[in-house]
Amino acid sequence: MTQNEKLRVDKWLWHARFFKTRTLAAKVVTGGHLRVNSRKTEKSSTCVVAGDVLTFAQEKRIRVIKVIALGTRRGPASEAQLLYEDLSPPQEYDPSIPKFDGKGRPTKKDRRAIQHLRESDT
Repeated sequence: MTQNEKLRVDKWLWHARFFKTRTLAAKVVTGGHLRVNSRKTEKSSTCVVAGDVLTFAQEKRIRVIKVIALGTRRGPASEAQLLYEDLSPPQEYDPSIPKFDGKGRPTKKDRRAIQHLRESDT
């Protein structure tokens, strides 16, 4: 594709692997959850060109993406990453969400030690 060509925004989002299916990409656009160059769009047929900036929500995160290239197919992830530049702010750590520290259910040895401590207290 040459520099002055256009591509539908739902198709580009699918090519760039932001959504698993083109239908999901179209639902985000028609739901009014996408902005192209700071303008809200609700039509999947809206065209994007290289240099456009897309803003949309994805998994509790706001994505700000600059279109670098349009692409001709939905290729592997390494190829898809060449289509855009991610301008999103870094994801902040939320201390209110507990972090899994790798400890699960106590082992049999630990359970016996806990039981022994409980019995010795009584």
